[in-house]
Amino acid sequence: MATARQDTDEDLELIHDRSYAVQVFRRSPTEIVARGRVQDQKPPGLYVEGDPDPLTLHDMTIELRVAFPSLEITDAGVHFETFPQEGCPGISAAYRSLVGVSIARGFTHTVRERFGGPRGCAHVTALLQAMAPAVVQSTWSMRLLGRKAAAARGEPVSLGSPEARQTAVLPNLDTCHVWAADGDLVQRVERGEVVTPGIPVRERLEALGVEWT
Repeated sequence: MATARQDTDEDLELIHDRSYAVQVFRRSPTEIVARGRVQDQKPPGLYVEGDPDPLTLHDMTIELRVAFPSLEITDAGVHFETFPQEGCPGISAAYRSLVGVSIARGFTHTVRERFGGPRGCAHVTALLQAMAPAVVQSTWSMRLLGRKAAAARGEPVSLGSPEARQTAVLPNLDTCHVWAADGDLVQRVERGEVVTPGIPVRERLEALGVEWT
């Protein structure tokens, strides 16, 4: 199979730099706050001759408040910091319609349906789609913190129980080939097998000399 040629940095001239940043926070045992940012920059001097600094064309942020474990959006705010046209921020209010939508299966389709093309901002919508998987990933952390809190209260906690694992995988179901509903990993969970932590966690535990339980 042919592969793309791997050029070195010296072979290439930067003409556009897009970056996404997403952070997810635990606000309470039943609420998640997700903050995302998208930036587009042009290299120094490309648009403005003699300009020594990169030129920012887009800089937008999104904040979502999400109920846990339902992953229903309870509040949504969009802010336009830097934008190319005067009318760009006018679409911000449209994203309030996200309230009541669940960041679960079908979310990407819902976002495209509501905000695709002239119904939204292409850059904000792309950021929103980048944020959703991060929120889903954060559910593992929410459950882990919940178990730690229960253990601190002296309540019995079984980190590897099949029931706990089965509940944890639900937001990931059919999100990729590894988590396909008919795939090996999900089938093992449904059979009640204990699924070990992900490879990075296992490697870190091994490096620290800690046994997973």
